[in-house]
Amino acid sequence: MKAYLSITGVIMGLMSVVHVWRAIEEWPHGEVTPWFLVGMGLLIFLPAVFALWAWLLLRKMKRAQKDAKRWHNMD
Repeated sequence: MKAYLSITGVIMGLMSVVHVWRAIEEWPHGEVTPWFLVGMGLLIFLPAVFALWAWLLLRKMKRAQKDAKRWHNMD
C-alpha cells in the first residue's frame, strides 16, 4: 500500500506540474476560450488534489503503524 500511495502521489504531482507548464507554454498562442481555462484549471487542480490526498493517506498510514508498534511494545 505504501508503494501504491507513493507512486500515485508522485505521478499525480508530476501530471499537475506538467499541466501548469503546458498552460504557461500555450497561454500566449492563439485564442483563449473559457473552455480552455476551465479545462486547464481542472487538469491542474484534480491531479494536485489526488497527489495531496495520496501523500496525506501515506502520512496517516505511517503514523498508524508507529502507534501500533508503540502499543505493541508496551505489552
